[in-house]
Amino acid sequence: MTKEVTVKQVSGITFVAKGNSNHWVVMDGSTDFGGSLAGSAPKELLLMSLGGCTSSDVVSILKKRRVPVQNFELNVKGVEREEHPRIFTSIHIEYVFYGDGIEKADVERAIELSTTKYCSVSAILEASVPITHSYRIEPAVAVSPSTVPVN
Repeated sequence: MTKEVTVKQVSGITFVAKGNSNHWVVMDGSTDFGGSLAGSAPKELLLMSLGGCTSSDVVSILKKRRVPVQNFELNVKGVEREEHPRIFTSIHIEYVFYGDGIEKADVERAIELSTTKYCSVSAILEASVPITHSYRIEPAVAVSPSTVPVN
């Protein structure tokens, strides 16, 4: 299978990109480099891709195992080196699970399967940067519509 994207300049260093899924994404750089903050920076999108990939794996695995996850979020932190190219020197993923009756063993197994078998973004990045993981299990909370992202 081949994946392709098209990147088009909007103005300055603001670009839009579209892949096989036919959804547009806006990219921009920081104002230090002539950007206008009109979109996410490319390296932010890289971290978002990693987060999205492993999140979908973990949530799917836990759903199949009938683990009572009420809500889920994930935080990804990438540390860059100071000199150019400003590559990531480390990446840390924090998984946060909300719900009652969530077992550590289920969470650990889901994370292990995602990071060692299913998440291709993780596999690509781990070839060049160490990726660490942690998780928290929090009690179930009421989720109000204002805390849920809207398309």
